[in-house]
Amino acid sequence: MLKKRGIDVWALIFLIFVISFINTNSAQNFSRNNFPRDFVFGTASSAYQFEGAVKEDGRGQTIWDKFSHSFGKVIDFSNGDVAVDQYHRYLEDIQLMKDMGMDAYRFSIAWARIFPNGTGEINQAGVDHYNKFINALLANGIKPYVTLYHWDLPQALEDKYTGWLSPQIIEDFAIYAETCFKKFGDRVKNWITINEPHTVAVQGFDVGLQAPGRCSILLRALCRAGNSATEPYIVTHNLLLAHATAVDIYKKKYKPTQHGSIGISLDSFWYEPLTNSKDDIEATQRAIEFNLDWYLEPVILGRYPSSMVERVGSRLPKFSPTESALVKGSYDFIGINHYTTWYASKNKTNIIGALLNDSVADSGAITLPFKGIKPIADRASSIWLYIVPSGIRSLLNYIKQKYENPLIIITENGMDDANSIFTSREHTLKDTKRINYHNDYLTNLLDAIKEDGCNVKGYFVWSLMDNWEWAAGFSSRFGLYYVDYKDNLKRYPKDSVNWFKNFLGSA
Repeated sequence: MLKKRGIDVWALIFLIFVISFINTNSAQNFSRNNFPRDFVFGTASSAYQFEGAVKEDGRGQTIWDKFSHSFGKVIDFSNGDVAVDQYHRYLEDIQLMKDMGMDAYRFSIAWARIFPNGTGEINQAGVDHYNKFINALLANGIKPYVTLYHWDLPQALEDKYTGWLSPQIIEDFAIYAETCFKKFGDRVKNWITINEPHTVAVQGFDVGLQAPGRCSILLRALCRAGNSATEPYIVTHNLLLAHATAVDIYKKKYKPTQHGSIGISLDSFWYEPLTNSKDDIEATQRAIEFNLDWYLEPVILGRYPSSMVERVGSRLPKFSPTESALVKGSYDFIGINHYTTWYASKNKTNIIGALLNDSVADSGAITLPFKGIKPIADRASSIWLYIVPSGIRSLLNYIKQKYENPLIIITENGMDDANSIFTSREHTLKDTKRINYHNDYLTNLLDAIKEDGCNVKGYFVWSLMDNWEWAAGFSSRFGLYYVDYKDNLKRYPKDSVNWFKNFLGSA
């Protein structure tokens, strides 16, 4: 009897081994070949987080230069003065992308390198730098995807007329955008007007945790000025009109000869109802509308979501008929930056909402990554980033069903590790968690495309390398490549680089 049981145990162990072997080989067979032939893979970055060289070659000051040098705004008291020095090391970094087999690189142009004062005379040194950068990318077979605005507003415009709070910004952004189309559009065939307008409005003008750091009186310990009840909506309105004006210029004056495409990158969590109650299901819908649809509905349909019109009332700006026509259809593609999924439930007491009177409270939804004390999933390093791969498929299906399946590019997706003095470089390079993250999110993305028919044509990893992560400073490592901040910013491939090499067929 014991012998028979022993044989059963060993048989079971062998069966587990076989299943594991099959699953492992199945994972290895998952590659870019499973995706459509014209699908684009790349990595993403932004000027202030990567470039450094903030006082070189005529670059003007930005709101993030000022904000990051203000006491207590960045968790580790760092700034982007040097960042990861891509301004000087771009040839080295392009080689890293090429070695991985990436098709494209998403980066942003620093407005203050082209117009140091936001307007006026063009800084030729800035134009020359981006010409060299773009040419080097193309020479190595890497397509440039250029973001015009990734949060680094020239400080001169903030000082002159409070930046995005003034409609004057629409005209100045249009001039800057058209200058870029003229200077670079013969080679740049993919443009993104604005990155994450929702983050700009909420983090910068509602809760004050990002530049320019404005918020209401109850949060005055964080901010010197602001109105959380109105400013996020005003800023959003100007962001959308600036975006649409730039798109209109491009489509009418440059696209016919340059043959490029243009869109906007919107950030969005996915939200799941905390319970199956009607109240929580409705609150979940509002949470999505106050995050994604706040921007997507105007760009596609020329109007704000009805729930926002109802709940925000007179504080929500109105599009004139001319503005609505301008904003409606102002895209060739929609960029989606997606990282995580949270729960949503009805705010039953609304005490916080009554006290804060802001855009977050206006939704009437409470969003958290916990059910009781149980987290929704395993967490990355950032306190907000929980790993829920199915969320990307749900989000893409939501967009497909509500907005008739527009062309989507995933312009950011990734996860971070902590930058800890107690963790060695060797340990950090073994980033199995990141490999699993991308494998699982890409698997769900592929299912959304092939099984559900979602119209997705690209995927950009955030990020190429560890970098300066806004208010988190250097405390967070999102990169495929490790950057040694203590040794001349040397780049080292993490295991995820080898995973992508195999996935992309460049190994």
